[in-house]
Amino acid sequence: MFNNNLVTLTLIAAIGSGLVAGVFFAFSTLVMPALARIEPVQGIAAMQSINITAINPLFMLALFGTAVVCFFLAILTALKWGQPHSAYLLIGSLFYLIGVIGVTIAFNVPLNDALASVKPGSPEGATLWSKYLTNWTLWNHVRTIASLIATLLFTIALGK
Repeated sequence: MFNNNLVTLTLIAAIGSGLVAGVFFAFSTLVMPALARIEPVQGIAAMQSINITAINPLFMLALFGTAVVCFFLAILTALKWGQPHSAYLLIGSLFYLIGVIGVTIAFNVPLNDALASVKPGSPEGATLWSKYLTNWTLWNHVRTIASLIATLLFTIALGK
């Protein structure tokens, strides 16, 4: 079994990535399909409100705190390479850092910023909304899968 600090970090990474996966899963399977069913004006206004509300200490801690833990896990794993858990920790960390944080920064945030700049009742808003629903949800699926894979890999590492 690996040392207590690594166990603690791995447990935090597993819980954090699992929590984030649950949030993303809920959006992919419940929230976005529900918003797609309503008129664009209401859908845009609701998503604009969600995007503002999402920037709160608890969600940011879960999303980016897990990223910090994954960053340290990747470094510690590189220093202790060859342990039975090393590959699981490194690959899990990379799935989270690239598939969750990288995708969020490169795709979901710019889509959110574009949505924030339109008026819900405008023709531009309606056009953007159609593309937003498809593109944002696609990238959210990627984040969901990446965070689930990270959770799985961290959980496997805890058993090694």
